[in-house]
Amino acid sequence: MADSLLTQIRRRRLQLLLKQQDMYMRVGISRQQYHRIENKGNPRLDTLELIAQGLNAELMLIPKEHVEAVKKLLEKDQANRELVDEQTDEQSSLVDDPWQNLL
Repeated sequence: MADSLLTQIRRRRLQLLLKQQDMYMRVGISRQQYHRIENKGNPRLDTLELIAQGLNAELMLIPKEHVEAVKKLLEKDQANRELVDEQTDEQSSLVDDPWQNLL
């Protein structure tokens, strides 16, 4: 089952390593107000748009028949990012230790 919108908002905030109180500086929502929204809220559309903007995200309606295709595309994108991160880590470790794995 798909995560609720509020769960997705929380997950995105955590991905960005933001605290609830950080949302005030990003979109002008107090920690208390943001806490209510994230945990049990029923935010207005304009508030959701502000939160999405503050989380560097986009609100979007996806037709049900396309949800699986969108999920697969996002998973593929995430896998590609992880591969790039892994390659970058390997390259930087070679810079730190150019003799790595040679002996």
